[in-house]
Amino acid sequence: MPKIVCLDGRTLNPGDLDWAPFEALGEFVTHDRTAGAEVVARAADAKILLTNKTVLTREHLAKLPALTYIGVLATGVNVVDLEAASARNILVTNVPAYGARSVAQMAFAHLLHLTQRVGDHARGVREGRWVRSPDFCYWDFPLVELDGLTMGIVGFGRIGRAVGALARAFGMRVLACGRGVPSGERDGARFVSLEELLRASDVVSLHCPLTPETERLVNAERIGWLKRSAFL
Repeated sequence: MPKIVCLDGRTLNPGDLDWAPFEALGEFVTHDRTAGAEVVARAADAKILLTNKTVLTREHLAKLPALTYIGVLATGVNVVDLEAASARNILVTNVPAYGARSVAQMAFAHLLHLTQRVGDHARGVREGRWVRSPDFCYWDFPLVELDGLTMGIVGFGRIGRAVGALARAFGMRVLACGRGVPSGERDGARFVSLEELLRASDVVSLHCPLTPETERLVNAERIGWLKRSAFL
């Protein structure tokens, strides 16, 4: 039976999941965390390697001759040197759609924190600042209403579309751009160029994969295209 090694199992399974399906497939070993210097020793003789955030470099792969498959237990595959894996005929897969709604929810959790400042307000109340305020309506920060604002979504895959659905539920207009997206309108979004999106949006949310093409997508020039009041 093949040796299967999970390098950072705690990221996926802090104790509430069952590894039995993997154990049924071969000799299964899992580590909570693995430092870069520990990868080769722990993955020695492994035919199958599972990773979430542990980076696998060209140097690692060159020292793992038995390896034939890498399963990335996440969406992004930037933790693996894909060119080196391909050269060694190592198959690499990821999990592209497991957390679209969760990620969209987290994006809006951050946005609502920035626009409503609920945590900051609650902290001020606990510190007694409301009871000392001469006015009943005590706020340290301006409140921003999302209804009527424009949400720009860069990358309109599963996660981007889920974010767009939430934006529309808040009454926001949705602009989108990304690789291979059409012009015109689809899924409640109007597709525009990146420059138009950045210039027109009150909120910009990035949901594109990290690739050589998207690395440093947001640079000084493009930040200059944003409204001074925009949230990124």
